[in-house]
Amino acid sequence: MEDRRLEPIFKRRSIRKYSAELVDEQDIEKILKAAMSAPSASNRKPWQFIVVTQRQKLDALAKAHPYGKMLYEAPLCIVVCGEPETSPPSWVQDCSLASENLLLAVAALDLGAVWLGVHPRQERIDFVRKTFDIPDNIVPLNLISIGHPAETKEPRTQYDEVRVHHDHW
Repeated sequence: MEDRRLEPIFKRRSIRKYSAELVDEQDIEKILKAAMSAPSASNRKPWQFIVVTQRQKLDALAKAHPYGKMLYEAPLCIVVCGEPETSPPSWVQDCSLASENLLLAVAALDLGAVWLGVHPRQERIDFVRKTFDIPDNIVPLNLISIGHPAETKEPRTQYDEVRVHHDHW
């Protein structure tokens, strides 16, 4: 590792296999605190979070989301939602920043997670909204599947010097 201070960033990987061990409530709270520490435009904080631990709901999400099969094993999913009226031009960016903080917190706690997109696919939005009785003014942005990893992926950087431009294109 180049710099141990950046370890949670480089060890954040998409983890799709989980053990049966539950994620404890203290860790869930830490994850949510990290998510809500994200910056947002004009500090409007347009985010809302649904913590999902009921097996029936996790299985329903796994069945409905085309890339969500890992939710059959996951003990936890956090639905990241946004309120567009709170921050019309930037709610997606704000909630994405919260999602990234959430993913980094998961990695720092030695848990595993993967982001599953919901917005802007209307059929996914409608299903998630119906499943959790989400009000019409709130839009589910993503699902984040979380658990204790049952697979190991090495930390990595995807640095590509070709994509870096200094002072001009």
